[in-house]
Amino acid sequence: MLEVDLGAIVANWRLLRAHHLAGPVAAVIKANAYGLGSRPVAEALYQAGCRHFFVAYLDEALAVRDQVPGAMLAVLSGLIAGTEINYIEHDLTPVLGSLQEIARWSGRGSAILHVDTGMSRLGLDDRELAMLAEDHTPLNGLAIRYLMTHLVSAEIPGAAQNKRQRDKFAAARIRLPPAPGSLANSSGIFLGAAFGSDLARPGAALYGINPTPGKPNPMRCVVRLMVRVLAVRDVAAGTSVGYNATWTAARPSRIATAALGYADGLLRSLSDRGSACFDGNPIPLVGRVSMDLTTFDVTDHPAVQPGCWLEVLGPHLSPDDVAVAAGTNGYEVLTSLGRRFHRVYQST
Repeated sequence: MLEVDLGAIVANWRLLRAHHLAGPVAAVIKANAYGLGSRPVAEALYQAGCRHFFVAYLDEALAVRDQVPGAMLAVLSGLIAGTEINYIEHDLTPVLGSLQEIARWSGRGSAILHVDTGMSRLGLDDRELAMLAEDHTPLNGLAIRYLMTHLVSAEIPGAAQNKRQRDKFAAARIRLPPAPGSLANSSGIFLGAAFGSDLARPGAALYGINPTPGKPNPMRCVVRLMVRVLAVRDVAAGTSVGYNATWTAARPSRIATAALGYADGLLRSLSDRGSACFDGNPIPLVGRVSMDLTTFDVTDHPAVQPGCWLEVLGPHLSPDDVAVAAGTNGYEVLTSLGRRFHRVYQST
């Protein structure tokens, strides 16, 4: 069972808004709101007053348009040829990152212009920026809502690249027609006033992932994943558990098998490294994570019986905690969550 606290997501958005004094704070709800449900999340944030939303792809925008009437709903991945009519009919805002995209959208409405200042993925590169700076004509038929860029290392406050990107973005704004700017992502909001802009674009922090690694997490926990114990069995010392016998009991042990596996998004890299919690106490994950089942050593927890629930994500085991054990980040932990969980939405 996956419990999503919409009230906590709204509280996180309000906290981010309080930290970003320069301008409004958008909500990035791509990847199904980081695995938690884009429609209920969008509706909750819209009801709280959010009027700027970002998704990655056109289909994601179409799926939530009715939840955020009148709000700016922008698509980060660029304008694919042939999709222009969808943007017009549904009042969507394309994020344009090339001269070709600018030409295709000219005269069709408002857009966000993306400048690459160091990510080297999407956005106008130095050559295209220089061409536009010399001749603004291609932009004449464009209503630029924002000029944006994307920070590479905002979660590392001391990274020299942060200042380089900020300065490069400021220089690009001077060379292009006047337009509001959008700079800070989740961690960028916590880099201070120098990284403020007309619109911040947090994503992960809304969903409880720590935007200030190495410091206490200022965000509220928004998710609780509980999985049911299907069976508990006693195994003798020397007995192996799971595929490929990667774990062997060093003592007489009790092994709980839970209804959870990599088909549900529990990363296989957690094999013999992860954990769950029972009544707030950690329980080691033993053996391989398999497709549908995962095993835990509950020898020291006699209260665990078939039918009990184990916490896999939640107040005792955050996405960031799981990420450390899995060798990844909290983003992957959340966006990997599968479709088989019964989802419960609540507001606190």
